[in-house]
Amino acid sequence: MWRDYFLGFIKNNRGSALSVATAVFISTLFLSLLCSLFFNFWNYEIERIVLEEGSWQARITGSFSEDTIADIKDFKNVKKAEFNNDLSSGQDVVIDIYFHDMKTVYKDMVTIAEALQIPDSDVSYHEILLSEYLIHNPNDTKPPLLMMFYLVILAVVSLSLILIIHNSFALAMNARVRQFGTLSSIGASPGQIRSYLLQEAAITCTIPILLGSAGGILLSFGTVQLINMLAANIAGRHEAVFVYHPLVLAITLFSSFVTVFVSALIPARRLSKLTALTAVKGGGELQLKKRRDSRILSALFGIEGELAGAALKSQKKAFRTSTLSLTLSFMGFTIMLCFFTLSGISTDHTYFERYQDAWDVMATLEDTPIETFETAEKVSRLNGIKSSVIYQKAAASNIVPETVISDELREIGGLTTVAGESVDFSNGSYSIPAVIVIMDNMSFEEYCRQIGITPDVSGSIVLNRIWDSVNSNFRYKEFIPYFTGEERTIKLRGEETGNTVDLPILGFSDEPPLLREEYDNYSIVQFISLSLWQQIKDSVGGAEDDTYIRIIADEGAALSELNVIEEELLSAIGGEYSFEIENRIQERIDNDKTLKGYMLIIGALCSLLAIIGLANVFSNTLGFVRHRKREFARYISVGMTESGIRKMFLIEALVIGGRPVLLTLPLTVVIVGFMIAASYLNPAEFLAEAPILPIFVFILAVFIFVAIAYYIGGKRIMQCSLVELLKNDGIF
Repeated sequence: MWRDYFLGFIKNNRGSALSVATAVFISTLFLSLLCSLFFNFWNYEIERIVLEEGSWQARITGSFSEDTIADIKDFKNVKKAEFNNDLSSGQDVVIDIYFHDMKTVYKDMVTIAEALQIPDSDVSYHEILLSEYLIHNPNDTKPPLLMMFYLVILAVVSLSLILIIHNSFALAMNARVRQFGTLSSIGASPGQIRSYLLQEAAITCTIPILLGSAGGILLSFGTVQLINMLAANIAGRHEAVFVYHPLVLAITLFSSFVTVFVSALIPARRLSKLTALTAVKGGGELQLKKRRDSRILSALFGIEGELAGAALKSQKKAFRTSTLSLTLSFMGFTIMLCFFTLSGISTDHTYFERYQDAWDVMATLEDTPIETFETAEKVSRLNGIKSSVIYQKAAASNIVPETVISDELREIGGLTTVAGESVDFSNGSYSIPAVIVIMDNMSFEEYCRQIGITPDVSGSIVLNRIWDSVNSNFRYKEFIPYFTGEERTIKLRGEETGNTVDLPILGFSDEPPLLREEYDNYSIVQFISLSLWQQIKDSVGGAEDDTYIRIIADEGAALSELNVIEEELLSAIGGEYSFEIENRIQERIDNDKTLKGYMLIIGALCSLLAIIGLANVFSNTLGFVRHRKREFARYISVGMTESGIRKMFLIEALVIGGRPVLLTLPLTVVIVGFMIAASYLNPAEFLAEAPILPIFVFILAVFIFVAIAYYIGGKRIMQCSLVELLKNDGIF
């Protein structure tokens, strides 16, 4: 009997069943698409990291033998340990370590280091790769939060999609309380009604859920192929391969089926608390438990505003879920747009704007000491260049007496207050990390002339500035003098050798030479000539493996001219060196292409978020109006005109569309304000680039879709017969 009953109901109420099935299909489609795209983006990022940096999870550096490899492999969680021949040099070898369970990598490496008596400074972690798996260093007070941000956005949007299913089902079932009350009055138990609803939900929703999941997978596959096609010309990008994990499908199906199951149980739970008479009497119409005046709507719109407010309040619980769903979608949409706007501003600040005048063409000579590079003169004579510098960097430390620290630095608390653990203090002197920039003789002499110092390749120039971290932030750094500027020598100690040398100081400067370099905040930076380096290199050591060639072209040089310089530089260097060459304009073009690709993806995701929210508005609003036929029939019977009903619809549409917007905008302002504060950006810069237009379009679309839903629902009501509406108790 029950089977015939619910099959007959579905057949005779195809509109209601189709509405629920459509909502389930759309929600499952978007949920499947969103989860699949997120999984593919995550997998692509891991592939990129592995291709560029390797799949190792931890690494140790030191003097090790094959026995060390065997000892490491004896640890239970170690999957593999092997020498990294590319990074090993001389006595210092590098061992890459892989684990079965990456979650315990930080804990296991502490145990391994203690067992092998390896100092913490010789242990490193693949933090970028580990962070993709949400594994962070427990000692890091500021772990990377980008992946967590994406997961929160995914959770917010997924919850919104699940609420669409819940809302559509709840609205359809809420209008049938009278029907279930009638069934209860003739002896149907809550358990029988619950079983009936579950069977009806299974028939109505199983096929839409399966089709939606399959459709989401196909759309995700198409999106990945489209991205590959649009990004085919971006240099250095590896092609994305579509992947799909059974767990993604399981999450999609589980979320959809559980939502439908819970939504189908809602009417049965309500009926279990109602008598059959109450259920029959209350037949799905708007009922206010407690009369409350809508003073604002009444004052603005009169009696129609009062009636609209009462209708909205009577359905407050149903629309609470609807409002939450749209609010979550809108919030995800706006926050994601604002996040990537801030990211773009930050990239411009930290790279392109900072270094746009510091280089045009850069060459990196791999594993080449500067003293072995013999074509510096050829490089300086290239056509179309304004200047060139050949340089290498080395790491050491300076021993500096406390008495030479500047007064400005003392006034803000002293070096220890500003630099913290970056410096050590003992016996009246500081041990401070030092960065040595070794320049070819010609470039060093030119730098001396630029800052007004008599050229002399036998001394060093000290960059006399330190970041005032007390009174400025990392985004807008302010510098103060490091030293008094009266010293004529500075003691340099090699970190590898332990030897010390006294370097003559030619002078102090607060402006470094134009190089594409970002120096440590609290290190002492010294610029020396190649001739001086050749005298002290054996005592100091610590030179990096690579040598750099920085070229600035003539003013106004275009991409074609930089390409010519690249070709000439390639010819001058010859084939005896391993190197990489890049130019600023081409890199900016590649970055813009990459950014456009990201924005295409972001735009698609934002559009998806917008569609999700608007689909929710449309389905809930249309269902809300469709189940109020008897209410409007009574209004018409007591003399309300069609224009009055239209006015009611307009007021309700304004409230339904405006409520999520009013809830979302303040929350978005707070969250974006937090992101701006965390990134130390000037709010005026963000406001100049803020995505106001797409947010406004979203808000406008919300009101348009709500208006369309009310228009369709109102048109259906107006086309019904007043007599039939009032006498027909079978309208659900």
